[in-house]
Amino acid sequence: MSDKTIDFGFETIPEAEKRGRVKGVFDSVASNYDLMNDAMSVGIHRVWKNMTITRLNPQPGERLLDVAGGTGDIARRFIRAADEVRIRRGGAPASAVVCDINDQMLLAGIDPEKDRGMDMTRVCGNAEALPFKDNQFDVVTISFGIRNVTDRMAALREFLRVLKPGGRLGILEFSTPPSKVISAAYDAYSFAVIPRLGQALAGDKDSYQYLVESIRKFPRQEQFAEMIREAGFANVKYQDYSTGIAALHTGWKI
Repeated sequence: MSDKTIDFGFETIPEAEKRGRVKGVFDSVASNYDLMNDAMSVGIHRVWKNMTITRLNPQPGERLLDVAGGTGDIARRFIRAADEVRIRRGGAPASAVVCDINDQMLLAGIDPEKDRGMDMTRVCGNAEALPFKDNQFDVVTISFGIRNVTDRMAALREFLRVLKPGGRLGILEFSTPPSKVISAAYDAYSFAVIPRLGQALAGDKDSYQYLVESIRKFPRQEQFAEMIREAGFANVKYQDYSTGIAALHTGWKI
């Protein structure tokens, strides 16, 4: 058995345990995931997602893979944005595959009303070993999920593998505000408020305590950008949202 360790929030655990521990967190929060996102960010996560979709510029006929996308939020936004272009210019409808390691998140995301008319497939799969052939997707996204992946470099290389040449990557994740004043205020809010919101709205303080801690353990913007470059992506850039509380990292497969 490997003796390698890894962070689980502020706790250090055997690496082999992290995937199961993370699954337990998301099993617990799945049914209230979107509600808690609204409460934690005061709805601003919706603006960040819209800005992400605008940056990725979905086109008719494109195929998206949204990793750790259980609720289907990004996938629906992508398809709708591509359809707006299709109405003006013509072309085939866009499609999306929502891939999540957590079956409860996938089940929680099923909404026949929201999904109506959309070519969207759900697949249970691991970001570190995606169940797809090479060169399958025009765009790969992962939103607020990469920090929960045990081997992030393995996941980044998988994203590159399944993208078509010329395909693009978008990773939206909580990040670190460069301003010490803003960072301190954000920390104070996160640790004082978010776990209490988790208890009040989802009956689960511990899972949201972990989620807050996991944000603090995630690499800073430029450090993570360098990881994406090391995985093989070109033209890697990042854009801070809300003074760096979140950041969108983008890259291309050449």
